[in-house]
Amino acid sequence: MEIYQNLWNSVKNDLEETFDENTFSEVFSNINNIHKFYNSYIYLIVENEFIKTRINRLYVNKINELLTKYTSNVMKFKFVVKEELIDDPKNLTAPEKNLENKYRLGNLNATYNFNNFVVGKSNNFAFKMAMKVADQPGLTANPFYIFGDVGLGKTHLMQAIGNYILDQKIDTKILYIKADSFIEDYTSLLKKERMEDFNEKYRDLDVLLIDDIQMLGDAKKTQMEFFKLFDILCQANKQIVITSDKPAQDLTNIMSRLTSRFSAGLIADIQAPDINHRIQILEKKLLQEAPNDNTFPKDVIEFIARTFQTNIRELEGALKRVLFFCVAYEKDITIDNAQEALDALLRSRKESDKLNENNYDKVQSIVASSYGITINDLIGKSRLAKFTLPRHIAMYLLKDIYNLPYKKIGLLFNGRDHSTVLAACEKIDNDLKNDDHLKQQIALVRKKLAI
Repeated sequence: MEIYQNLWNSVKNDLEETFDENTFSEVFSNINNIHKFYNSYIYLIVENEFIKTRINRLYVNKINELLTKYTSNVMKFKFVVKEELIDDPKNLTAPEKNLENKYRLGNLNATYNFNNFVVGKSNNFAFKMAMKVADQPGLTANPFYIFGDVGLGKTHLMQAIGNYILDQKIDTKILYIKADSFIEDYTSLLKKERMEDFNEKYRDLDVLLIDDIQMLGDAKKTQMEFFKLFDILCQANKQIVITSDKPAQDLTNIMSRLTSRFSAGLIADIQAPDINHRIQILEKKLLQEAPNDNTFPKDVIEFIARTFQTNIRELEGALKRVLFFCVAYEKDITIDNAQEALDALLRSRKESDKLNENNYDKVQSIVASSYGITINDLIGKSRLAKFTLPRHIAMYLLKDIYNLPYKKIGLLFNGRDHSTVLAACEKIDNDLKNDDHLKQQIALVRKKLAI
């Protein structure tokens, strides 16, 4: 290792002469010892993700260019944080935990665990129940059904269950799979007449984690196979965890025998986090990105938390964007610079929101016009049949076309309760099965909407 240490010492001396005193002190002065040499890379450990990101974005090419002065061999420096490394005193060439090997048995992502799941009012019940399920798989609640909008942490919580179980017993047979991949598996092996391979893969599991179950809608044959698998695993006390974007009873085109079984287990929902919860999420993410940096201004954290309210992935992505932007352009982290970093993203969201709002208004306008009533009549409180039918149709179309939450549709109709909207949509859905005239009316509205 001495030869590599000497190479770094030489390059470090050059860096001290190349950069001003402040830059060298902040970025390079504490990088001292070589960790290992592996696959033509000389590994150096830096203090935190912030320093690593700064080096990789601004200085790594210059550093590796300086290295060529001192060796003719093809090699480069690689900067990592301690958490990325697999410590093994017997093996100095152990690979780091990178994107290629962060996955565990059963498609589990090792980064999804209970420790880094930020708990608040919006997900407290789901978190506590997930811990109980993980502690006693197959016994506490089967199935465990988690639902909520996109980007609120359902997949994280589901995989945290799997990782916890695997940590307790490494030989547990666990599989995480998205519902669309399950469909592909079934149809592909069925086509190849290899159902014994399908059964061997799924029926021998101890824990099945199936994500986005709503994707099984319309896949009738796959639903039948999943129904059989579900019963086999449940009867053997094998744990099933399911996520969806809606409650089990609201799933469309999923056979009732399945939805009734989903409802028979434990159901937990995850709501959008409130402002305090969002701030906690950002602070936790900041600790991961820059664990030793306490300089990120509180007002910028609050600005991001107030701007991104409904999707945790977007929230965390906005934080990283601000961090990388300010590092790349060597700017102070301020609200003005955060707004500049997020400008393109915010403009895109505003345009998308405006477009959607216009589309929702268009549905209401065309339905009202088709039935010769006003918008005020459509969203009003009158229960006369000439108003309630078009009102129900408009609600149904908003749900069917844009898959809006019932609560949001209710807000578009003078703040009606979500259960009222649900009942209206279900009525139209049922009537369409036997009422050809209603089918023609809705088809005509869809034609006017260019759908």
